[in-house]
Amino acid sequence: MADGRKLMAAADRRRYLEHAQDLFNRGDFWLAHEALETVWRSIIKEDEARVWQGLIQAAAALLHRARGNRHGTVVVGAAALEKLAGPQRPEIEFETVKFRAHLARALVGEGDPPRLEFRNA
Repeated sequence: MADGRKLMAAADRRRYLEHAQDLFNRGDFWLAHEALETVWRSIIKEDEARVWQGLIQAAAALLHRARGNRHGTVVVGAAALEKLAGPQRPEIEFETVKFRAHLARALVGEGDPPRLEFRNA
């Protein structure tokens, strides 16, 4: 591919996503961010990549929140929410509609961080 992106095998993608889910859901947002970036780098379609960028930014915003960086939480969180807006995309394995709503509440201090959940789980 011209931009250096390389398709990832389905089994590899699933392993990375399960790992990212485990990291994210236990609050290890930096490592979850890194694991999600590995999948994002394999995405070819720009509209799909945008949603993955939103999930990556959600992890970064929650890391800022955990560290008490209000500015980072607000700025990166707003970017994440914007990229996660809209209906569930069928090619995204994680549920994003409820995740986005829960993320919005968590970023303003109303509850715990959202959990990454597979749509068919």
